[in-house]
Amino acid sequence: MILVVNPSERQSREFLRKAKRFVSRLKIPIRGDGDNQVSLQLPNGSRLVGIPGKEETVRGFSAVSLLLIDEAARVSDEMYNSVTPMLAVGGGHLCLMSMPHGKRGFFNEAWMKGGNWTRISVKATDCPRISKAFLEEQRKSMGDRWYRQEHLCEFHGSHTQLIPDHILERVFTTRVPPMSFD
Repeated sequence: MILVVNPSERQSREFLRKAKRFVSRLKIPIRGDGDNQVSLQLPNGSRLVGIPGKEETVRGFSAVSLLLIDEAARVSDEMYNSVTPMLAVGGGHLCLMSMPHGKRGFFNEAWMKGGNWTRISVKATDCPRISKAFLEEQRKSMGDRWYRQEHLCEFHGSHTQLIPDHILERVFTTRVPPMSFD
């Protein structure tokens, strides 16, 4: 059992559409699993089920072999906390895929604070299919902050926050002199 979590049903459907196209290229017969609208079942019984990011309706899956959270930075912490217990019985694996979306949420925590994660970052500038001209146009049209987040995989604070991150980071220090009460 492979569960694919996306922020919306439309994104789950798109992900499964691409998976079906890939499997059909391998000449493997495919069909839905008969229980879930957004699903793919292989001849060996393996299932790939896409679920939208609605925490209220996700319950019921167990013994998940792989939990793939696509656009993880845009999936709620509540959804993340609801689906990760599904890995317990089957000893499954968790994979988070996403561009950053601010400095908040489980994806930011996992990426920035670590733990037992393997991190792979691929910037748009490293992809030979994306032209330098396109990236320069993107930088001009979306501005530096959005460009750096969307194309260079950088985590930034919210564009609506009152005090920018670079100023906040200068305020805090771990080098505090001891207080003296003499």
